[in-house]
Amino acid sequence: MKDKKQSDGAHEVMLADNKKPQVKTKETRTREEYEALQSFLRSISSTATLPPYVKGETYSSSRGVFNQCLITCAVLVLAAGAGHPIGFSAVALPQLRTENSSLQIDDEMGSWIASIHSAATPLGSMISGPVMEAIGRKRTLQASTLPLVLGWILIGSATHHALILLGRIVCGFAVGIMAAPSQVYLGEISEPRLRGLLIGTPFVAYSLGVLYVYALGVALQWRSVAHMCIVLPVLAFACLCFSPESPTWLARRGRFHDAMAAMSRLRGDSDTAQRELHELISAREKEKARGEESIKFFATVCRPPVLKPLLLINAFNILQILSGSYVVIFYAVDIVKDAGGSLDPNSAALASAGVRLVVTVIACVLLLRVTRRSLVLVSGVGTAACTIGLTILLTVGSSSGILPPLLVLGYVAFNTLGFFLLPGLMIGELLPTKVRGLCGGYIFCLFNAILFGFTKLYPIMKLKIGISGVFGLFGASAMLATIVLFLLLPETKGKSLIQIEQYYQKDNILWVTRNKMSEGQNV
Repeated sequence: MKDKKQSDGAHEVMLADNKKPQVKTKETRTREEYEALQSFLRSISSTATLPPYVKGETYSSSRGVFNQCLITCAVLVLAAGAGHPIGFSAVALPQLRTENSSLQIDDEMGSWIASIHSAATPLGSMISGPVMEAIGRKRTLQASTLPLVLGWILIGSATHHALILLGRIVCGFAVGIMAAPSQVYLGEISEPRLRGLLIGTPFVAYSLGVLYVYALGVALQWRSVAHMCIVLPVLAFACLCFSPESPTWLARRGRFHDAMAAMSRLRGDSDTAQRELHELISAREKEKARGEESIKFFATVCRPPVLKPLLLINAFNILQILSGSYVVIFYAVDIVKDAGGSLDPNSAALASAGVRLVVTVIACVLLLRVTRRSLVLVSGVGTAACTIGLTILLTVGSSSGILPPLLVLGYVAFNTLGFFLLPGLMIGELLPTKVRGLCGGYIFCLFNAILFGFTKLYPIMKLKIGISGVFGLFGASAMLATIVLFLLLPETKGKSLIQIEQYYQKDNILWVTRNKMSEGQNV
C-alpha cells in the first residue's frame, strides 16, 4: 500500500511539473534514428574527398583481405557440417539394407530416410529469413548448430526407425536455418573483387563434408559416422563467436558505429570502410526519400526490381533440382550401380565426392578470373552432354566397361562447375538489400520443398521410366536451365551490390536487351 502511495505521489509531481509519461511513437523512433545517423556522420571524416572505386585497384588492404578470408573460414566449418546430413543417406542405406543390420530397412523406408531431411529443411528455411533479420546473420548461423548437434545424437543413438527419421528431420531443419544466412552473410561482408570466391567457398566445404561422410562410411558403421558428425557444428559455433556481424545488417538497424567498426575490420582501412558504409547509408536514405521503406513486404516483392531476380532464382533452382544435382548425392551408390560399368559402386560414389570437391575448388578460383555467365553456360552444356550420352548408352544397352561411370563423373564435374554454386551466388548478389534476408529464406524453403518431393519420387520415377529415362530428364532440364540463364542472368563479376540493384531497377528483362550504362556503372 505504501508503494502504491509513493507511486501515486511521484505521478502527481510529474503532472504538476507538466511532464507526461514518455511513450516512444514511430515518429520518436525515426527522430532518434536520424539523430544517431547524424552523430555517426559527424564522427567520421568527410567521404566527399575519398577517391571513387576504380576497377582493378586493391579494394581492401592485405589485412582486410585476410580478415574476410578468416571470417569466411568460420562459415566454411559450418558449411562442411551441413554437408554431413546430405551424404549420410548414401552411407547408411546400403548398411541398413544388409540382413544382419539391427534396424534393417526396405526400399520404402530407405526412400523416407533419404528424403525426409529435405522435407524438414523448408521449415528451417522459412523461419531463417525473419530470424536473421531480427537477430542478425551471425547469430542465426550460431543458433543453427544446436539442432544439428541434437539431430546427430538422435541418429547415433536410435533404437527404432522412427528415431532415425526424427534425427534426419532435426538435421534437415538445422541445415534449412543456416542455408540462406550463410550466403547472405558472406555476400555482405565481402568486397566485390572477392565476393564470387568467398560466396562459392562454402560449396567447397559442403563437398568436403559429403566426402568426409563417404570416407567414414567405408571404415565405420553408420552409428559411429553419426557421432563423428557432431564435431564440426560445435567447432563452428566457437569460431563464429570471434566473427563480426554483417555491417549491412547493422547499418539498416541504425547501429552505425557498430557497422563502422565491423566494416573497418573487414576492409582493413578506415577510408575504404567509410566510403563503402557511406554508400550503404546513402542507398538506404534514398529508399526512405522514395517512400519505399513504408511499403509492406509482399508489396515490395511484387515490384519489378525484386520480382525479376526472384523469379529467375526460383526458376533456376527448380531446373537445377530436375537436372539431378542433389539426387545424385543422395543416391550416389545406387545411381552408379544402375548406370552400370566395371567400377565398384562404392568406389565410384567416393570418387564422385572427390570430383565434386576438386571441381568446386577450381570453380571458386575461376570466379576470380572468369565471368559468372561463362562459367554457368559451360556447366549447363557439359551437364546436358554427359547425361544425354548416358541416356543413349543405356537405351542401346551398352552400359558395360568404363564409359558409364566416367560419364557419371563427368556429369558431377560439369554440374558442380556452375550449377552447384549458382544458387548461393544469386541469393548473395541479385536480391536487393532490403529483402535479401527474408527472400533468401523463402527461396531456400521452396527449393527444399521441391527437392524433397523429387528425392522421394526418385525410386518410383526410376521404376516407371527406367534409369535411362531419369538421365534423359536430367539432360533436358540442364539444357533448359542453360537457355534460361543465357537469356536472363546478368553479369555481376566485379560489381558492387548497389550496382546490381540499379541494374534491376531498369525496364529490361533480357540480358541481351539491357541498357548500357557508363563504364563502372553497367552490369
